[in-house]
Amino acid sequence: MIHNLSQQNSIFNQYVAELRDITIQKDSMRFRRNLERMGEIMSYELSKTLAYETRDTQTPLGIAQTSHIISQPVIATILRAGLPMHIGVLNYFDQAENAFISAYRRHHKDNTFDIHVEYVSSPTIDNKTLILCDPMIATGSSIVLAFKAILAKGTPSHTHIVSAISSQQGIDYVKENMPTKDFTIWCGAIDEELTSHSYIVPGLGDAGDLAFGEKI
Repeated sequence: MIHNLSQQNSIFNQYVAELRDITIQKDSMRFRRNLERMGEIMSYELSKTLAYETRDTQTPLGIAQTSHIISQPVIATILRAGLPMHIGVLNYFDQAENAFISAYRRHHKDNTFDIHVEYVSSPTIDNKTLILCDPMIATGSSIVLAFKAILAKGTPSHTHIVSAISSQQGIDYVKENMPTKDFTIWCGAIDEELTSHSYIVPGLGDAGDLAFGEKI
């Protein structure tokens, strides 16, 4: 299932607009904060799909019946660009365990590239809900490879992919190549164009560089 949050009018769309805005992007702290806020809003929305149970909670004046998530999710992110969204998700699921995946594009002289996963740090995800954060789904290869890499830590009961901007091509690739059907994609916007260099248009540029500075 694909949830495109920009299809509904809400304050969420302001954060998407500011992420795209070439002038506002100059403020890297605001760029990171907007990604964080988007992660928070997506967490609230996807929290509605989780399983809950009712418990008795002692208040100063009596007992209240309260609703609690039965099993906390595991939050995973692809370094480094995914960190601000990861923090946003963690702000809401503040009891969740966390996983980190190091992946990068290795470019070739013919302008092609391969995605390489170098490192995975994760608790067990067996039979747990996995939330996988990556602000940009361009080709979709990074998400699929990251998911396959983390399967060494177990098989999740369901995976929620959280992304700020996606390309339609990337969404289609994920739908066709994920080694499971038990996943949901939550995105801030879906853009139609993907360039020959695998950049989303209009997109927003390089999320990692805008959040943390240009790399060499």
